[in-house]
Amino acid sequence: MSGDKDRFFMLEALREAEKAFREGEVPVGAVLVSPEGEILARAHNRPLGLCDPTAHAEILVLREGARRVGNYRLLGTTLYVTLEPCPMCAGALVHARVKRLVFGARDERTGACGSLYDLVRDPRLNHRLEVEEGILAEEAALLLREFFRLRR
Repeated sequence: MSGDKDRFFMLEALREAEKAFREGEVPVGAVLVSPEGEILARAHNRPLGLCDPTAHAEILVLREGARRVGNYRLLGTTLYVTLEPCPMCAGALVHARVKRLVFGARDERTGACGSLYDLVRDPRLNHRLEVEEGILAEEAALLLREFFRLRR
């Protein structure tokens, strides 16, 4: 996908992150896109609202995307997320066979796609993702900083 398309879909993920912010959830948003460029699912972090520690934006879009396509293998899809996925989410991306991951801000503390770990490109696993990072990273990081500033 071109840079313009990446930017378009990342803006959609940022809109989801803003919803999380308004709900008092850590502002992370995600969008899952089909190989044809159709948005299959969109979600934002909801662990507090759903009382579910696995209700990260990435997990929620993978669940909805799998329901929509009728298969847990999301071949050829691209996942856009505002923050680098954690180990749980990175593992789910590998198991779902997502083709490409595009994320905004790095997560130096828990990131598992290049920062702390690199699960999605680990050659020991049976599937690896293409990764593009830094798309609208400053906007995503600003939203996170503002959220945590208000919580202090």
